[in-house]
Amino acid sequence: MEPLDLFSSKEKPKIEFHPLSYLCSPTTLDEFFGQEQLLGSGKLLRRIIELDRIFSSIFFGPPGTGKSALARLIALKTQSFFIEMNAVTVGVGELKKAIESAKIRLQTQSQKTILLIDEIHHFNRSQQDALLPDVERGTITLIGITTENPNFYVNSALRSRSRCFEFFPLKEKDLEKILDRGLNKMETILKKKIEIEDQARTLLLERSSGDARILLNALEIGAKSAPFEQDGILSLTLKIAEESLQTRGLTYDKKGDEHYDTISAFIKAMRGGDPDASLYWMAKMLEGGEDPRFIARRILICASEDVGNADPLALTLALSAFQALEFLGMPEARIPLAQAVTYVASAPKSNASTLAIEKALAEVKNGKTRQVPTHLKDSNLDKETRGHGKGYLYPHNFPNHWVKQEYMPEPKSFYEPQDQGKEKEIKERLKSWRAHGSET
Repeated sequence: MEPLDLFSSKEKPKIEFHPLSYLCSPTTLDEFFGQEQLLGSGKLLRRIIELDRIFSSIFFGPPGTGKSALARLIALKTQSFFIEMNAVTVGVGELKKAIESAKIRLQTQSQKTILLIDEIHHFNRSQQDALLPDVERGTITLIGITTENPNFYVNSALRSRSRCFEFFPLKEKDLEKILDRGLNKMETILKKKIEIEDQARTLLLERSSGDARILLNALEIGAKSAPFEQDGILSLTLKIAEESLQTRGLTYDKKGDEHYDTISAFIKAMRGGDPDASLYWMAKMLEGGEDPRFIARRILICASEDVGNADPLALTLALSAFQALEFLGMPEARIPLAQAVTYVASAPKSNASTLAIEKALAEVKNGKTRQVPTHLKDSNLDKETRGHGKGYLYPHNFPNHWVKQEYMPEPKSFYEPQDQGKEKEIKERLKSWRAHGSET
């Protein structure tokens, strides 16, 4: 038996070290699936890539939506020199060396340089500022990639010298094409036929959340762990797909776009009377680590701003849920929060109180200044000497606990109740009072 030589020069079987998501990167624009708003026929980004006239750009959007894949495709197609860096590992010194080499290349070879900086949001201000002069002069063409909103994480000077392109989560039709490409690639790597159950296929597509990297990583794990059938075919079952996906990677950033977009959807769903959507957005925030007190405050605001007097109990219930949160803590407090959310979302709606205070504030700021009538002034100290409170009519001494008297000089109506829930009763009551008040 021939002894094992770890240092033998004999050719060893080739092992593919790159992940499937890398191996499935497109090599042409026709192989790039998704982002039609950027790369559809005749779109700006597609034209400048095809003409090799790429200008400084920032690609931003959720993970797994094709930002890095498109950058690699540009690297394949461009006649420019291509340098790739990651903002997590590179310093200002390395950045300056890359820029200096770009200057020499431009002067001696008339060749432009494209500088790709992945995760550019990790660059601090000084690192970003170091790019400005050479981006402005055209010494380098910058492609910055980030999962964050560049308005928050890329300084305005660098943004003004670049064009920002937003990438969106991939649609299911695009994920299906990527899944098929991944299956073909895995069959080539493993040299085996792979059969995937319909349920497993559906699960992978649904649980990928528009992220091609999640999809391909799960496919790779599943294919490499799938058992052989009697005919030698690999069988990727629903159970294997579930195990390969493990926990869904939730895209939620408590300080970025996801935070603001999700809370906006949450409030609008409650306001719009959809308890199911409201619960979903709240669950997404809770699962993403959002402060539940922040959510509880939004429920309180909605209960007053959007439900108002159409159902006064909504505010009481929302406040009770907030207090329950303080007493119980999470995860138990998710239950009273859910109770408040479903009640507020399902309640009749009126923003009459909100409109009323805005009108009143506008009148105070821009209208005629009114003084407090003497009969309404505090009478504790000045009733005898200054007549404060003299002539005031105590409503409870009159039928129906109401009496006509002046409460504001030159009266003006701010509160206009609507025909919703309890507020309809208030509207009728005020209509009656105001009718009596207008009598001469």
